[in-house]
Amino acid sequence: MTHPIIIKADGSKEVFNPERLVLSLERSGAKPFAAERIARAITDTVAPGTSSREVYSRAFALLRREARPVAARYALRRALLELGPSGHPFEDFVSHLYSAEGWQVETRKMIQGKCVFHEVDFYASHKSQNEFLAAELKYHNDPGYKTDLKVALYVKSRFDDIFGCDPSVRTCPIDRGILITNTKFTSEAIAYAECSGVELLGWGYPVTNGLFARMSRAKVYPITTLTGLSRAEKRILIERGTIAVDEIVRNRRLLDPLHLTSGQVGGLLAEAEGLLSLHDTVFV
Repeated sequence: MTHPIIIKADGSKEVFNPERLVLSLERSGAKPFAAERIARAITDTVAPGTSSREVYSRAFALLRREARPVAARYALRRALLELGPSGHPFEDFVSHLYSAEGWQVETRKMIQGKCVFHEVDFYASHKSQNEFLAAELKYHNDPGYKTDLKVALYVKSRFDDIFGCDPSVRTCPIDRGILITNTKFTSEAIAYAECSGVELLGWGYPVTNGLFARMSRAKVYPITTLTGLSRAEKRILIERGTIAVDEIVRNRRLLDPLHLTSGQVGGLLAEAEGLLSLHDTVFV
């Protein structure tokens, strides 16, 4: 069977692949039979020129009828895009993720390099591993944007200066430098990073340990993941510092600013707890 050409978020074209859709649904926690049924329903309606966003929206709507927690995890990439427009909520979310993984985290820290001071978006230490890392975070709310070579070059130059400081003059408590983004990387950025030693973390990279995998393993998801919240309600929570789903499970009073009914609170907490209880999947 020949499948139609669809338009991706970055404007490129590709052949619609039902098997890839099934895999994406299953990675999000959908049962195999449900994933197959949804993929068949969408395959029957995809026409040439359909956007990948339309495919996603149809799959999300069908999956939401099956199970809201699974639909929430399926929408993780879109949820990260909703953290903006500024990059600070994304920085706070990544800090929360690393904290859940056992790191001691500081954001927006000034560090002396060989030549100048640098404000690093994220600084973390892991006592059990005796390891220190600094990260440059790049946030974008355009689904078609890819973090490119010039960003990797810029980050490499900053870390070179930080790593070049003289330890006899001042402490240089950094072992690793990493570029973190909510988007994908261009092939050039990846090639340069692998050659130059710049560590990358983004959507789908590294292949088995990208953001989706890390969030799913740590059970840390942005508050924007919850399908029961409106966009305005998500914004209120973010502005008040509630950035992740597990926070409202531990303290439901964080939902008070939304002035929800007890039934609405119960529904949100059920979705949140269901999302956090989803089993990890194999990431390939």
